[in-house]
Amino acid sequence: MDVRNPSSPLDAKHYDTERLAKEYLITDLFAPGEVRMTYSHFDRIIAGSIVPTDKALTIEAADALRADFFLQRREMGIINIGGAGKITVDGTVYDLNPRDGLYIGMGNKDIVFESLDPKDPAKFYMNSCPAHKTYPTVHIDITKAKKVPCGTVEECNKRVINQYIHPEVMDSCQLSMGLTQLEVGSVWNTMPCHTHERRMEVYLYFNMDPDTCVFHMMGEPTQTRHIIMRNEQAVISPSWSIHSGCGTKNYTFIWGMCGENQTFTDMDGIKMTDLR
Repeated sequence: MDVRNPSSPLDAKHYDTERLAKEYLITDLFAPGEVRMTYSHFDRIIAGSIVPTDKALTIEAADALRADFFLQRREMGIINIGGAGKITVDGTVYDLNPRDGLYIGMGNKDIVFESLDPKDPAKFYMNSCPAHKTYPTVHIDITKAKKVPCGTVEECNKRVINQYIHPEVMDSCQLSMGLTQLEVGSVWNTMPCHTHERRMEVYLYFNMDPDTCVFHMMGEPTQTRHIIMRNEQAVISPSWSIHSGCGTKNYTFIWGMCGENQTFTDMDGIKMTDLR
């Protein structure tokens, strides 16, 4: 498990390209036959990937958690961006087709990940954060997610937000998670931009061609920076940072949030004229 310490906006404005990537960019996800996780001290979120091939995989409690099992004090959200797979949670099997999601509540011990076809493995993307109460495990396929169309063709940001783990869809302690799909011809997400001081966020960008990229905008509104994102890479966004992106082509991304509240609209909008 890769552990990332928190950083101050006073320091971040002095970072060069390499330092920005070291602090916030998560690469080398979705390795066949492996579990890979990054632990951020920003609200103690864990972002990771599980890609089972010819054998099942499980998640162990890393030493950094000081726990008897991974979800002893945590909850977890998973969205499958690969081939068909299944997850067994304490003996109950959940089939996850591409774009299906699964919420697993605190206290579940034995979690097993499998692919139906090792040649087309599932790619389970995971976010996990501390929990204070046990909620039921819930399977959320993309048809059950709450759809929030937004943006316009004229502003190059026409997209649909699919809210999977969200108070209007299901109960969780503090984790929120969803998937946003940009339409062909649209390249901007989360613009006009905002911050939400009560929550941090992680973005996973995917469904991108090898020769495309996303310029992920971050930093304080008056001290903006950017990180170049490639396919199936994630980025940590502190609560003090904007988190917008502009791609060289349309793309899809998964967002996961945790922190003080789950109020999706609790954000501080930034005027375009105030960006620097």
